[in-house]
Amino acid sequence: MHPVGRLFAVVAFIEAITWAGLLVGMWLKYGPQANVALVKLFGPLHGVAFLMYVAVTLFSAVRLRWPWWASALALLAAVPPLVTLPLEWWFRRRGLLSPRVTR
Repeated sequence: MHPVGRLFAVVAFIEAITWAGLLVGMWLKYGPQANVALVKLFGPLHGVAFLMYVAVTLFSAVRLRWPWWASALALLAAVPPLVTLPLEWWFRRRGLLSPRVTR
């Protein structure tokens, strides 16, 4: 795997983990505990992770020469919770995280 592909995989994982933390925090905030501590922690962390994911996605799309549909799908994957992980796994299987060879 190309170093840029590895960076994309790591940032996709971080984005998903912070999404999960924010979801748990929201459940605790509005659920039986009424505790906002995790939302205060994971809200800003997820905001930074989301912005980092968008930047790394655009960088990866250019450096790894993704087709337009892969770039659009990667950007859309950041919106619903936890979709960046299966997308990264699928990209890895399709070879999109390695440099494309031009003939």
